[in-house]
Amino acid sequence: MFLTAAPAALGSDVERAPAPKHSLAQSAAILAAFLAPFLFYLETLRAIVSIWNSSETFAHGYVILPISLWLVWRRRGNFVSMPPRPYWPALGLVLLLGLAWLVARMGGVQVVMQYAFVALIPAIALAVLGRRLAWSLAFPLLFLLMAVPFGEIFIDPLISFTADFTVWALQATGIPVLRNGTRFEIPSGSWSVVEACSGIRYLVSSITLGLLYAYLTYRSFSRRALFMLIAVLVPIVANGLRAYMIVMIGHLSGMRLAVGVDHLIYGWVFFGLVMFVMFWIGSYWREDLTPVETPASERAVSMPASTARMLATVMIVILTTGIWPLLARYNDRATFNPKSVVLRPIVSNWITAAPFTRWTPDFAPADATLSTALRDPAGITGPVGLSLLYYRNQHSGRTLISSTNRLAKYESAYQMLHATVRTETLGTRTLALREATLQDGTGTMLVWYCYWINGRFTASSYVGKLLQAKSKLLFHHDDGAAMLVFAPYSADAGVARTVMHTFLNANLPAIESTLAAAGEN
Repeated sequence: MFLTAAPAALGSDVERAPAPKHSLAQSAAILAAFLAPFLFYLETLRAIVSIWNSSETFAHGYVILPISLWLVWRRRGNFVSMPPRPYWPALGLVLLLGLAWLVARMGGVQVVMQYAFVALIPAIALAVLGRRLAWSLAFPLLFLLMAVPFGEIFIDPLISFTADFTVWALQATGIPVLRNGTRFEIPSGSWSVVEACSGIRYLVSSITLGLLYAYLTYRSFSRRALFMLIAVLVPIVANGLRAYMIVMIGHLSGMRLAVGVDHLIYGWVFFGLVMFVMFWIGSYWREDLTPVETPASERAVSMPASTARMLATVMIVILTTGIWPLLARYNDRATFNPKSVVLRPIVSNWITAAPFTRWTPDFAPADATLSTALRDPAGITGPVGLSLLYYRNQHSGRTLISSTNRLAKYESAYQMLHATVRTETLGTRTLALREATLQDGTGTMLVWYCYWINGRFTASSYVGKLLQAKSKLLFHHDDGAAMLVFAPYSADAGVARTVMHTFLNANLPAIESTLAAAGEN
């Protein structure tokens, strides 16, 4: 992302060659090529903007395009010495990005759709403007990728690191800590590290500002790479220090300070101070751009491409850009299932039991839900819970597999203490499951869950998305379901595992029959 042109291309005041004449038709064609993705992929653009509006973490997305345009304007002299000359091999890249968007849309992978859409801009620039001119504008074009709201995948690791760091720092200063997952207690009160404390906002802001600062301040790749490494590590460590300081302020003030709105204010003030110090120290190694004499061979102005070649390239760009959204809309109509989903009760010899928890998974609203509590008719094992969430005609905001689908919200009464993947042998088959431990004020519960797509169970979100994409690309339905089995325990998680294993061993075929029957409707 730090690619730059030769020094001669950086200083627009250095190049004095006469400007080539560009026809109005060429200029209009180039503009049409760059506007085409915004028209064809309006649905994806709206999804990006909606995240900017709803999340403060990604609100910086609004300024990315203006900054990129400003960076291009600083290099406007390059358009004089390097007039646009279409580079036809780049049309293959445009085609591949469109195909990637289509596959991601079939699987409902929003982040891949958004990256493919934004990446079309530099790909179109390469195809229409040519290698030399596009290379000289590489950073402004690739900087557009920072507009994509990405980073939620790091929230859980950042929460864990912040909790670890805070507890370690408190213990290092002699304060006793009783920890339970990401919640902990000290003599003066209780604290919890939630999503807002993860530091993801600081990290995203630091990376965005760091990229821009490194590009404008340094010239060598090594200095840029070193500064970006610092821009990634500093906010992570600083957020741990911020959390520790807030806890200490609350502790020393008798829980009167840093426990409300001032909690966030202290955080942003501290982050701003850290960023200022980081950029101030980085300025000591800045590499100012100094005018250099441009070789005569590089001062020569290339001849612009013919209008016919430019128009032909732009027409192909527009065609290869617009064909994929059209295919997606046709696929939506062809695979739409207007029938309502009906989940029949599980045919089992297990006896209905009284509910033992009020917990429900924090998933997007499903088209049909089946929730029940059962127990072994012989009374040998304890109760077990089963939840089936069935989805049909999935779309953004209501999908089976999504980063927003969680077992419990960060701020809920339930705390997720442990998560892993395990394999259970059920008769002659094996079943991969995700395992998680949930705890609230009333007790502890073990949860096994996986996805059911096209008659196949999988614990992998990636495999699940690929199965959904394959089904849609073959013009089949996009039906899928989540299966969650859970059981309480007091001291030994093995007790809950035994109960759930026994339940699945006896009832998995019946569960599959219920899901298959729903899919046939």
